[in-house]
Amino acid sequence: MKFRPLHDRVVVKRVEEEGKTKGGIIIPDTAKEKPMEGEIVSVGPGARDENGKLVPLDVKAGDRILFGKWSGTEIKLDGVEYLIMKESDIMGILDGSRASLKKAA
Repeated sequence: MKFRPLHDRVVVKRVEEEGKTKGGIIIPDTAKEKPMEGEIVSVGPGARDENGKLVPLDVKAGDRILFGKWSGTEIKLDGVEYLIMKESDIMGILDGSRASLKKAA
């Protein structure tokens, strides 16, 4: 991908959830909600404070994050859908693998 976000923006790829419930019921694509979990693909250099000093972002490429349902702007690059959002739209970083997160819940 040849896209670099500016300032405090990040590019996020949504992580698709399973199309099946715990009971084995298959959920059709039309009934699924868009996931609020994603992986950061690219980050901007950071925002500037009042003095013009660059403040780096707390997230980095490869981090798995949670974001609001209506956060970001959807774009399509090279046939893949991404979200561009500000760092302030990110609710938090998920630690650990997906399997350990499901086990904890």
